Amino acid sequence: MADLHIVDDLRQLPAAWDELLAQQEGATPFMRRAYLQALQAGGSAVAATGWQAAFALLMQGQVLQAAAPLWIKGHSWGEYVFDQAWARAYAAQGLRYYPKGVLAVPFAPVPGSRLLAQDAVARAQLLQGLTQFAAQAGLSGLHLLFGDAADARAAREQGWVAREQPQFHWQRDPNWRGYEDFLASLRRDKRKKLLQERRQVRDAGVTVRVLQGEAIGAADWAFFERCYANTYAVRGQQAYLAPGFFAECGVDWLLFIAEQGGEPIAASLLACDGGDGRDGTPTGARRRVLWGRHWGCVRELPFVHFELCYHAPIEWAMAQGIGRFEGGAQGEHKMARGF
Repeated sequence: MADLHIVDDLRQLPAAWDELLAQQEGATPFMRRAYLQALQAGGSAVAATGWQAAFALLMQGQVLQAAAPLWIKGHSWGEYVFDQAWARAYAAQGLRYYPKGVLAVPFAPVPGSRLLAQDAVARAQLLQGLTQFAAQAGLSGLHLLFGDAADARAAREQGWVAREQPQFHWQRDPNWRGYEDFLASLRRDKRKKLLQERRQVRDAGVTVRVLQGEAIGAADWAFFERCYANTYAVRGQQAYLAPGFFAECGVDWLLFIAEQGGEPIAASLLACDGGDGRDGTPTGARRRVLWGRHWGCVRELPFVHFELCYHAPIEWAMAQGIGRFEGGAQGEHKMARGF
């Protein structure tokens, strides 16, 4: 008989977590043990910020059968599903919406496995155990955010209610030989708009530098973190992710830095699975994926955001043989730029 164990200190997550992740079709680097541990260790996802870890481990003796990243939440920030209207509806009926439980990666609306399991039976047992825990803990409900197809199937089978929201992904056509083929595939009006935006950036004297992995130095990280923090500061908010997190979380990062007159003015940060298994995914059978994650600037110029977040990454993806670029949640404007 398998037993459900709840872990609140993520340093206690077993190495088998990553081994189980590697077996999932929807594995991403954002579900790796090191990434999740860095969120807690740096103070980004902790009880004081409204993210109380209660990770679930379904154990058969000493064998990990299934696992899930459960957080007990006192708010809805950092989830990118925007369910505050539900909280207001609860309050209007004299009910309490918080605390609630979310099965998610904090601050990362990246689709992927959330219910790690050896098989469908273990995944179903995991969901049953989580439901019982939620009732005992007095949670208003459980929310599975941005799960993969196996997660959705298991949840539907147990009567969970599905909700959907759009994301914007760029897909590489196998017949494209280079960036020019991608441009030629666009409608004339889209192609003209895209080229005009890129030309205006170049005419402003802006150049783009691309760094990956260990080539990203301390000064580069410091500049990016300044840009990232500024994105929130201009809205009177504090950045979700703590200084030092990005360099310590074990992701294969790709950093685009825009410079004008030799001075850095903006940056975007993306993640790449590399196709070599370093993201915890099986090698050989998986496609290479680029994930758009964060952006910021210290000087605003027209279309630099689009250049760093869409145009230059798509061109890089074409050159590197990337099969898909996930632009993330929100933003119908991405459709005019190749997504």
